[in-house]
Amino acid sequence: MDPKFFDMPRYLAGSPLFSGLSSNELSRIAQSCQIRSYTKGEMIFSLGEACEAFHMVVAGQVKLFVVSPVGQEKVIEIISPGQSFAEALVFLNKPYILSAQALADTVLVNVSKRGVFSEIEQDPHFALHMLAGVSRRLHGLIQDVEAYALRNGMQRLIGYLLRDVEMDAANGQSTVTVSLPASKATIASRLSLTPEYFSRVLHELEAQQLITIDRREIRILNVQKLACYGSP
Repeated sequence: MDPKFFDMPRYLAGSPLFSGLSSNELSRIAQSCQIRSYTKGEMIFSLGEACEAFHMVVAGQVKLFVVSPVGQEKVIEIISPGQSFAEALVFLNKPYILSAQALADTVLVNVSKRGVFSEIEQDPHFALHMLAGVSRRLHGLIQDVEAYALRNGMQRLIGYLLRDVEMDAANGQSTVTVSLPASKATIASRLSLTPEYFSRVLHELEAQQLITIDRREIRILNVQKLACYGSP
């Protein structure tokens, strides 16, 4: 992607964080943005580095993770196109508290902290857009904590498979296909499961004729039955 031909204000206008801003506001924010490309496996930032921007995924995928003292990796989130990350960190005036790595060839828009603060000073209403983004991230983290505390591994995996499936809309469909956005090991870490347990549950669901597996493509054969499977 050639940055010279990337329409930054138009891209920002399509983001939930910046929708509703005037053309002048979008132009000001665009001046503080930079488009960057990363190859698969490249680090975007590491724990402890200075946080000078937050990031929006134009294409590709990003893994947010931490590493334990004994070297075990825990995936916090997998960020896909249209999503953003590290919004809250720009306000903390502290280094990054986790690391980010490209899971595929990835294009990001990096929005500088300087530009965000400048826009808030000029228009306090802009702070509401940023607050909404931070609130969405907090809501997602609360859902994660709830899932880890109240659901077993089977229920967490099923919930993940059904995360984007509209239950009412799926009633009339014979099958629904979902694509795993990353490797099974990465998603297992995201769900706080071991890769072995993750694979074992998938094969159990396949044996029960609830799903079929074709690499990263999971065909759900009966959405309602899968949603109920493993529940007490």
